[in-house]
Amino acid sequence: MPVTGRRLGRAPSPKPTARDRAAAWARRAPLLPALIFVILTTQIPFVVTIVISFMNWNALKPGEVGFAGLKNYVEVLSDGDFRQAILVTIVLTVSVVLACLVIGLCLALLLNQKFLGRGLARTLLIAPFLVVPVAAALVWKHAILNPGYGLINGVLTWIGQLTGNPDPPQLDLLTTHPLLAVIMSLVWQWTPFMMLILLAGLQSRPADVMEAAQMDGATGWQVFRYITLPHLRQYLELGGLLGAIYIVQNFDAVFTLTSGGLGTANLPYAVYQTFYFANEYGTASAAGVIVVIGSIIVATFALRSVFTLFKKEAAR
Repeated sequence: MPVTGRRLGRAPSPKPTARDRAAAWARRAPLLPALIFVILTTQIPFVVTIVISFMNWNALKPGEVGFAGLKNYVEVLSDGDFRQAILVTIVLTVSVVLACLVIGLCLALLLNQKFLGRGLARTLLIAPFLVVPVAAALVWKHAILNPGYGLINGVLTWIGQLTGNPDPPQLDLLTTHPLLAVIMSLVWQWTPFMMLILLAGLQSRPADVMEAAQMDGATGWQVFRYITLPHLRQYLELGGLLGAIYIVQNFDAVFTLTSGGLGTANLPYAVYQTFYFANEYGTASAAGVIVVIGSIIVATFALRSVFTLFKKEAAR
């Protein structure tokens, strides 16, 4: 067979004609209004926020507005209150995400089994995620954590009466451990989100591999350790990254439960205080830009996990 000097490979794709380009624009045209709306409502305000973050702008001193350079960013990163808010944000995000992943994994493993009332159990476990964040925080503040009539102290009183203790200990977590109270509220609300992601991962396990492991006599722990857990790695990463994006930006729980007091103010609440109470628009904008940059970094890793999952599913 004669060998030609031409390299073997795919034939070059033909250049798109004017008709092809017109058809492509016709497909994209219905999306343009939505794209324009998104740009107007998200990108333009963000660009304005970036511009304000480089300005010295106090609403109480309108005559002193001017360019400040990086002064606001230096102030955010050097101010003790802002550094404390950054630390609280990190502690809040890490603790909530880890707790949600562990509890969500346990619930997903439970709901992946067949038992009577599984559909009802799934509905009830998903319900906290569907509650409005402010309403969820109010439920925890008044119905669960209230020291006078809350559910926790009510249960402690009931146990004390059963055990013959007329004066059982009463907890006031909102005063003694306010950050723990915020964490508990967020874990209750975001665990169903993690559970759904991990449950989807459990149900996507290859059936032939599971059957082969069972036929080879693998125990439940061995199946979980060597098959289920490696398979769920990317789902755990995705759930953790998406959860971190939402928890970093959380404002409702901190505002409703503690009003940022007793060392619970995170970055979003610090931005709120700086903007509405100190009237420092430039400093608040700089802090807001830092929050957005952090969220974008986390979102980038989340998108990579999503694309990897899509590639794996497409390769099957």
